[in-house]
Amino acid sequence: MSLKVLFVASEAHPLVKTGGLADVAGALPRALARLGADVRLLLPAYRGVTARVPDLREVGPLELAAAPPARLLRGRMPRSRARVYLLDIPELYDRPGGPYTGPDGGDWPDNAWRFAALGRAAAALALGKADPRWRPDLVHAHDWQAGLAPALLSLERERPATVFTVHNLAYQGVFPWETFRDLALPWELWSMERLEYYGQFAFIKGGLACADWLTTVSPTYAREIQTPEHGFGLDGLLRHRAERLVGILNGIDHEEWSPGRDPHLAARFTRRTLGRRARNKAAVQARFGLPAHAGAPLLGHIGRLVEQKGADLILGALDGLLAHGAQLVVLGSGAPHLEQAVREAAARYPGRVGVHVGYDEPLAHLIEGGVDMFLMPSRFEPCGLNQMYSLRYGAVPVVRRTGGLADTVVDADEAALATGRATGFVFEAPEPAALLEACRRAIACYRDRPADWRRIVLAGMAQDFSWRASARRYLELYRRALDGRSRAAPGGV
Repeated sequence: MSLKVLFVASEAHPLVKTGGLADVAGALPRALARLGADVRLLLPAYRGVTARVPDLREVGPLELAAAPPARLLRGRMPRSRARVYLLDIPELYDRPGGPYTGPDGGDWPDNAWRFAALGRAAAALALGKADPRWRPDLVHAHDWQAGLAPALLSLERERPATVFTVHNLAYQGVFPWETFRDLALPWELWSMERLEYYGQFAFIKGGLACADWLTTVSPTYAREIQTPEHGFGLDGLLRHRAERLVGILNGIDHEEWSPGRDPHLAARFTRRTLGRRARNKAAVQARFGLPAHAGAPLLGHIGRLVEQKGADLILGALDGLLAHGAQLVVLGSGAPHLEQAVREAAARYPGRVGVHVGYDEPLAHLIEGGVDMFLMPSRFEPCGLNQMYSLRYGAVPVVRRTGGLADTVVDADEAALATGRATGFVFEAPEPAALLEACRRAIACYRDRPADWRRIVLAGMAQDFSWRASARRYLELYRRALDGRSRAAPGGV
């Protein structure tokens, strides 16, 4: 009999996406299904999502404490055997804006109610109270929005095993004590060993303190979050649970991200037809109004324009980059002051800096397939996906040594070049000067040592970051969780 797993997440590609969580919640269930698991995803029915789900039908009504009337719907994920449940509460989810914020960019004021309902629905499904035809062996909850599911299940004697994954510890879902009271949550959860957090309560502690096993999205990040620098006040709890914390590197969808089949590229290419890649570079330059100079180092950045991602470091290094004859293209949105700063940079350096504020998936593919170097100077990076896309698409990553970036990019030092392991350029300090020096090394190699550059590109394209290997590791962890479920102490203590 196949292992039955319930995924609980607040977003999943291709139904709704704001970041890497959606990529994981969309791709990992498909990879697990290919390995024989019966995986179903629980997701809020945001506006427009129901229209994208094939074979959608109602399972039945749900009565959830502190929530308006709810229905549970069931369908299939697009292009997948994995099934999806949608929690349909129009009063909470059918509204304009994003999953977490309104059209003005501010957090929805009722986010605690919206995601408490998700956790309660997950617990109902897990206990066989929502869909009488299916009950999971294990619940895998993702990030703070799903954190109440392991907490609620920890109070049940007969329950599935639970796994909780941290995608970004900086986002914790912290609310006042009065909100805990108004949500009518069980009083057993109000303690420092469970949800209480310095006089408030944190959704994320529901997962970190109460799940049988914890994972995060890279081995290095699993170590980093146990330190005060990266633990955001939760490092003590994570050190306490270190024996139950595992870092499993995220994968990428090799079907969605394949330079040999990508419909968004001006020219598709493989390692054997690398010369065709030049057409994508020319297409990127044309799209951003840059001169079609084949020899100019073309640098790219895609991501949220926030300090975490090092957007300010790129701006701080910009004059030096352009002094080396580089061109830069940026695709992303984020903090208003950084959006304004990149727009001003494009106006100050016409023909040398191109900017698209917002997000455009086809353009993201074209940039990955056309730039020579991809910049990811993150101050911290739990896993990162763009550096893996870049490696697969022949864009040499320039990254800071942190989190998943440290686990996926091998610096092009002399030893790595000599053994053919080099795949990018890595720096340490989160400073513009350190980023500029790494870019200077990359540009010098690109211009003066084309044979070395080609080896770096080909070594990157040869890396396998598909979900298959990561899915196998998750299956191994699920089996450990099931084997040890009877020995797991509620609250993780």
